[in-house]
Amino acid sequence: MMRYPLMGLLASLLIVLSTPAPAATDAAEDAARWDLLHDMYFKDRPVEEAGGRIRIDAPARAHDAALVPVRVEVEPSLRLKTLSLLVDKNPVPLAATFHFGPASGGGGIETRIRVNEYTNVRAVGETQDGRLLMTEAYVKAAGGCSAPAVKDPQEAMARLGRIKVKLPETPVAGVPATAQVMISHPNSSGLQFDQVSRTYIPAHYVRSIVVRSGGRTVLEAETDISIAEDPNLRFSFVPVEGGTLEVVAHDTKGATFAQTVPLAAGAGKDEPAL
Repeated sequence: MMRYPLMGLLASLLIVLSTPAPAATDAAEDAARWDLLHDMYFKDRPVEEAGGRIRIDAPARAHDAALVPVRVEVEPSLRLKTLSLLVDKNPVPLAATFHFGPASGGGGIETRIRVNEYTNVRAVGETQDGRLLMTEAYVKAAGGCSAPAVKDPQEAMARLGRIKVKLPETPVAGVPATAQVMISHPNSSGLQFDQVSRTYIPAHYVRSIVVRSGGRTVLEAETDISIAEDPNLRFSFVPVEGGTLEVVAHDTKGATFAQTVPLAAGAGKDEPAL
């Protein structure tokens, strides 16, 4: 009399065992998505695991999905030509590509990104000989691309394009130093909803940033909507005796913003806040 219930139980068990576990399904979906992004941004070029030569530091669970801090560290002996930062599941996955110039002090970068849903965040570095090295971190966050801006729209437009540069207290010519560039800009993603007009706010964001030290290129950044409001970059550069650090940014409406600060002790630290 127990035969048929037992057979039903075994059949149910077989179904459960043959169904992919959520983790396995997620891993397969992540791999498929990366295959698509690989083809989209790097074509048929092989991408190797960085194996510690490039490291990415991002919060496992972000406090604010619209302002997720990301730091990419690069082994000192590894000179990168470019560094691409991707957020796999964002509407525009390629957040930024950084091209490093002769005045760069190293291929590391810090910035803040938007994260739209649980996703891998990847850093892909291109070496001087053309190899591509990748590292990744998994970030739990949601809604970052459609989250309302922190600043009041009128305040944001009043400060539009204001650039603040932070330099070390005593930069030494020829010795790599760290600088921080902050640009006041709403970086509207086009996915944010205006509760007053009941319409979507048009996309309006910084699309490029160029930094030079004494006229020599430190980095050139191509950026998109996955970079957070008020773009913020921290990087290494090589100071020039008696030189300056120059920053030029362009946005999608054709506006150009620029700032030049002298490479003197404490320069830039007392500028007004953004």
